[in-house]
Amino acid sequence: MALLASLSLAPDAHARRGKNDAPDLDRSAPVVRNTVDELRQLMDGQQLTELRTTYNGTYGASLLFNASTLHYYVSLFQGKEFWRVIKTDSVETAENVYETFVKQTRDLAQVNIDTIRLEAGKRYTESLVAYNEQRLRSLQQEADLQRQQAQQVSSAIQQAKQQAVSLSTDLRSSNTQLEQLNQRIQALQAQQGNPELSLPTPPHPTASTAHPVAGETGTP
Repeated sequence: MALLASLSLAPDAHARRGKNDAPDLDRSAPVVRNTVDELRQLMDGQQLTELRTTYNGTYGASLLFNASTLHYYVSLFQGKEFWRVIKTDSVETAENVYETFVKQTRDLAQVNIDTIRLEAGKRYTESLVAYNEQRLRSLQQEADLQRQQAQQVSSAIQQAKQQAVSLSTDLRSSNTQLEQLNQRIQALQAQQGNPELSLPTPPHPTASTAHPVAGETGTP
């Protein structure tokens, strides 16, 4: 009796009569304008028996029976709002309509289910897009930093190479200078270690400076 219990508590159902007043069928009974109003009136008067009810999401189909008139009421509803109500005195018709309404609740609920899934998928995709955008920005920043570091390293290596070339040139020059100094040192050491000291060669006498030796006569 889930449908009858839920719908019988609707505010508009109790508003039609006082809390403790008995209904006056001659003066206060609501005028039935269509099958929906008729169904609500019978439900308010608890004159129906709920035979079948199927829920799919917020949609439902119900098969109700009026034992006083032997009529069946088949309804398609969402929440407490009736969308369609079919009244018949044929059991077969009532069952067929009920099955049709049940199928419609499945179709209607499927639309809701698909919408819920699509919205969830959209939110999830949007969150992934935001996450990947943030990740891309982080990776780009990291790549920029790595490029700067690589340029710094390359510049440092180039400077080190240039310094090494300069040092190599200086080293060769120093080695040459050292070799020359060693040669001079060795030459001086060899000269100092020679026991026969070489005297400088005297200059040759000239005609103006030559004098005859005493006791000697010159040739005429």
